Amino acid sequence: MFSRLIFRNAKRSRKENLIYFATLVTAIASFYIILSLGRQDVIIFLREFESEAIDKLLQLMPIVYGFALFLLFFLILFANRYQLNRRSKEFGVYLLLGMRKERLVLQLLAEGFITSVLALIGGILVGGFLAEIISLTVSKLVGQGIIGHQMSFSLSAVFFTIIGFLFIQFIALFILGGRLFNQEVQQLLKGQMEKKQDMGRVKGNILHILVGSVCLGIAYWIVLYRFEELGGLLLLVALILGCVGTVFFMRGFGRLLGLMASLSERKSTKGLRTFTLRQFQENVANRSDSVAVTSILITLSIILLANGASTIIGFDSTSVRSSSLYDFTVNGDHHKVEEFLHSDAMSPYVEHLNLLEIAKLDNQDVHTENGQQKTLVDWSKLKEQLIMSLPSEEKEQFLSGEMQGYTISRENPEALNLLGILEIDATTPYLIPESSYNRLLQAIGEEPLNLHADEMALYFNPDLLYMDDLGNMSVLDTILEKASIEGQTLVSIGDQPISIRTSVPMRGLVADRSVEIHSAFIVPNQMFEQLVNTETYRSYWNFLIPQKLQEEQGLMKPMMEARDILKTSGFEFESYLENYGRKLFYVVSGSYTELYLGFLFLIIACTVLALQFLTQIRQTGQRYVTLSMLGAKRGQMKEAMYRQVLYTFLLPMSLACISAAVGIKAMLSFHYLYIEESAMLYPMLLLFASVVIVIVIIYGAAVARSAGHEIDKLRWKSNMD
Repeated sequence: MFSRLIFRNAKRSRKENLIYFATLVTAIASFYIILSLGRQDVIIFLREFESEAIDKLLQLMPIVYGFALFLLFFLILFANRYQLNRRSKEFGVYLLLGMRKERLVLQLLAEGFITSVLALIGGILVGGFLAEIISLTVSKLVGQGIIGHQMSFSLSAVFFTIIGFLFIQFIALFILGGRLFNQEVQQLLKGQMEKKQDMGRVKGNILHILVGSVCLGIAYWIVLYRFEELGGLLLLVALILGCVGTVFFMRGFGRLLGLMASLSERKSTKGLRTFTLRQFQENVANRSDSVAVTSILITLSIILLANGASTIIGFDSTSVRSSSLYDFTVNGDHHKVEEFLHSDAMSPYVEHLNLLEIAKLDNQDVHTENGQQKTLVDWSKLKEQLIMSLPSEEKEQFLSGEMQGYTISRENPEALNLLGILEIDATTPYLIPESSYNRLLQAIGEEPLNLHADEMALYFNPDLLYMDDLGNMSVLDTILEKASIEGQTLVSIGDQPISIRTSVPMRGLVADRSVEIHSAFIVPNQMFEQLVNTETYRSYWNFLIPQKLQEEQGLMKPMMEARDILKTSGFEFESYLENYGRKLFYVVSGSYTELYLGFLFLIIACTVLALQFLTQIRQTGQRYVTLSMLGAKRGQMKEAMYRQVLYTFLLPMSLACISAAVGIKAMLSFHYLYIEESAMLYPMLLLFASVVIVIVIIYGAAVARSAGHEIDKLRWKSNMD
């Protein structure tokens, strides 16, 4: 009998509180996904290149999981308290019929255990399915055939999900069970008394709104205009001011809603407008702090979702090769490397083989008459032309001597970045023989340079110079073309004037990072042999995976096979996979965590709003019975209730959207949130705004449906009476 009662009550509770049960299933699914991250294909793939970083990421996941459990604990506590309050009369009847309090608490724990087990089963199944979809999707993102797909189901993730969830569930139930144990029968039979509204005074409420608005305004100003000053200190101040401002604004606004009802021109019962506003006012005024907290959570959710989405979209542009050209770079004995790359095992994977030679200019034993050392390269005329090409503000700083140093940044004018790079390298530049760079140009389908004996080309690293259009440097090309027309030479090496070739395509010299230089002089082979410092000479063998092999198997699979063969050679090498894996790691570590927390904050905020509204309906149900007695129709009462649901969700959402828009605008301005393809910005924001709106609509519709059932039951009880 007792067991049947437990199962029946547990089933009824799930049916009556489906919103809360669905939220538990969603939260458990998210717990499993984050804990099973180490079994997903993308992490297995990244371990081969970023094992240390991946280990740190996986060590961070339990902290994220613990934080999520902490937030869910308060949600469970709030939801179960709502359940106990609505069932208080039922519990009082059980005690009147002779049930002991210990047995009542045991029944409560047993019902919670059954609900938890069902939520765990549903959540783990949903989480396992979603984890598999995510793993397959990311596996496709990084290329078909990188690794054989493996089932990502993780028993350890299941274990810790079960332990963590049951732990917080039973702590919450023990706390509420203790509260239930200390209540007397008459208290339970009376149920939770409706709270008396504390509307305060009009002047005080206006002061609350003003204080809240000022705090929010200061927070917005700091975020928009002082985002980078004093490190994270000002950001923390802005966050505190934003939270305090939201709380004060909600307190004052909720209590002043009554003015809207009293000043309404339509005070009749048509549409129950006054009743709707009074109900909404009471809901916000009595729970203004929780409404403010939900608004803050929605704000954080929108910002996290936007940042996570920008990371994913940014990967589409960074994963597509721009400056990177070669698939592999091998370093070792010149002849032995060449012999190995032409071997039967390796040759099927080699195309456009290129020997890259690089060294610094030999500046030794060059002295003036007084014995002081001087540099061979004189680029003062080019420097003068670059300074004159600067915008007026930077030009004045140069000419007045106020410009003390150089910084290379995406926001800088092109001429300023060129000055900074040449100041670093031009006195003792790196030299690249023309033949090496011609083979690179041949690999990308460009014409060779065919330099004259007194001619060279400037090479700039496109990654370090933030070159969007590789090889198109409008300011430099304009200067060089003007010098060519006027017959000027802007650079000389020793006593020999050197003319500079314009519009040379720029590409990465190696596969990844083995050569990290800002700039170099591409010179004829004979000049390279004459001027090179042999002590700094280095050579690298670069090659591409054959195009035919890529068309047959894709890029990644033959790259992995070639890498495995190179591992047996004993030569030092690097591949584009390291570059690709590094970028992919940033996507995984950033987007996974941000999207996870963003969705978690959103569902917690929506669940709190839903349960808060349903609690109010439960406490003020007799008002609807009174309206029915006064002649209000069921459609009118439900329409009034639907408007209350709309207002309840719209109020915190509106303020959250304003705060989130300010945060996203600041992140875009200071490049904390960067999207290279600006055309993708608005579709991305629209997509995730739609996701947030859809989730809120789903919760709002579920709340309206549950509240409608409550009104139907109250009408049925009224008819019975």
